[in-house]
Amino acid sequence: MTLIDDIRAYRPANEQEQADKPVILRALEHDPNCFNRSAQAHMACSIWVVDLTLTRTLLVYHNIYDSWSWIGGHADGERDLAAVALRELAEETGVRSGRLVPCGPGKIYSVEVLTVDGHVKRGAYVSSHLHLNVTYLAIADPDEGIRTKPDENSGVRWAPIEDAVRLSTEPWIRGAHLPQAHRQAARSRRTRRRARRRARVRPLTPRRAGNTPRPDALRREGRDGAMRTENDQ
Repeated sequence: MTLIDDIRAYRPANEQEQADKPVILRALEHDPNCFNRSAQAHMACSIWVVDLTLTRTLLVYHNIYDSWSWIGGHADGERDLAAVALRELAEETGVRSGRLVPCGPGKIYSVEVLTVDGHVKRGAYVSSHLHLNVTYLAIADPDEGIRTKPDENSGVRWAPIEDAVRLSTEPWIRGAHLPQAHRQAARSRRTRRRARRRARVRPLTPRRAGNTPRPDALRREGRDGAMRTENDQ
């Protein structure tokens, strides 16, 4: 299946995704340039990385917006966004052990249209634009070495999922998504404990439709309070 087929088959998890999914589909159907940054609204991807126990997530400290963030990048002409997401993970953090979790069609975890305000990058002004974003969920080994990518970020670390939620100061998240993410994280912990008591040894594998905290928890703060991710550039 192609990316557009995967997104067509994707089942939105909330009202935001129900509204954003057709916006992304219209671009894929009618704008042959949407995989390039020259388009005002162009394809991008993010990758939310957790450890096998679902208790920690991998964050990067974004240089431009001075905030901890999830990981992501532009399509830049590439139509296999899952491959782009894994490549960005390796380039931005040094982590190469990441493997995508089957969440649904095309392993898509979430979809979102992200606004990116105008900013200066590498001495040049970048006009405001939209990211038509596809997010993937991956599991990686926290014991693998990590490193920064100085032209993109100044910090990389594994953090408890609860801390990632707490670090977000976005009004959009705190008003609607942050409380929900806290509840889901708590349910996830309870589910893991029950599963371990039953299985004794095997941790719970994350499922998109189950108790895994939504990636909304990892939206990061921008200087102007706008919703952003690491690929905002």
